[in-house]
Amino acid sequence: MKLSARNKLDGTIENVEIGAVMASIKIKVEKPTVITALITKESAEALELKKGDKVSAIVKSTETMVGKE
Repeated sequence: MKLSARNKLDGTIENVEIGAVMASIKIKVEKPTVITALITKESAEALELKKGDKVSAIVKSTETMVGKE
């Protein structure tokens, strides 16, 4: 995956909670330990995120996005 963002942390999903509009994704990374990304329900479903998936937390100055190969 090629991105212009340089604040990228690789990790594994520990938990996915999908609500009516938003989804909360807990990602375990080595350092620090866990990052929580709040993304839209549509994005979580489009990426088919589930516990155990290998993902990257890509951090922008105002938000955290989730990427999956």
